[in-house]
Amino acid sequence: MLTAALAAALIQTAAPATPDLSWMAGYWLDCSNGREVSETWSDPRAGLMAGHAVTVSGGRASFEVSHIGPTPQGFAYVAQPGGAPPTAFVVAETGPMRVVFANPENDFPTRIVYERAGDALRARIEGEINGQARSMEWTFTAAPLNTRCPG
Repeated sequence: MLTAALAAALIQTAAPATPDLSWMAGYWLDCSNGREVSETWSDPRAGLMAGHAVTVSGGRASFEVSHIGPTPQGFAYVAQPGGAPPTAFVVAETGPMRVVFANPENDFPTRIVYERAGDALRARIEGEINGQARSMEWTFTAAPLNTRCPG
C-alpha cells in the first residue's frame, strides 16, 4: 500500500511531459477577410519550436516572432509581436491535435488556442478588452513555403 501511495506522489510531482506539437509544423496560410496571414512553425527539436507570422492588410505588413518550449514559467508559447518584449503563455491544456496556452496576467490575449483538423490549422486568441469578451480566429491551410494569397 505504501508503494502505491509513494508512486502516486511521485507521479503528481514529476515535471509535465513536453507535449507533442509536431502537428503544428509547416507553412500555413489564411487568405480570409481581405488580409493575408502566414504562419510558419519549425518541427520540434529538443523540445523547441520556432515560429513567425506575417500579416498583410490594407497595404501594410506586421509580424510576430515566437517560440514554443521550456521557460522558467513552464512549457510555453512565447510571443513577440512586432518585436515587443517576450510574453509567455504557459500550456494550460493539451489533447490530440489541440493545445491551449494561457497567461491571465496579460492584457490581451489571455489564451491562445491551436487546433489541427485535417489540412487546416485553426488559431484563436481570447481575452477581454474593457471588460468585454473578445477573440480573433484564423483558419490556415497547409501551403508550400512562401505561398501568397491570390490577387
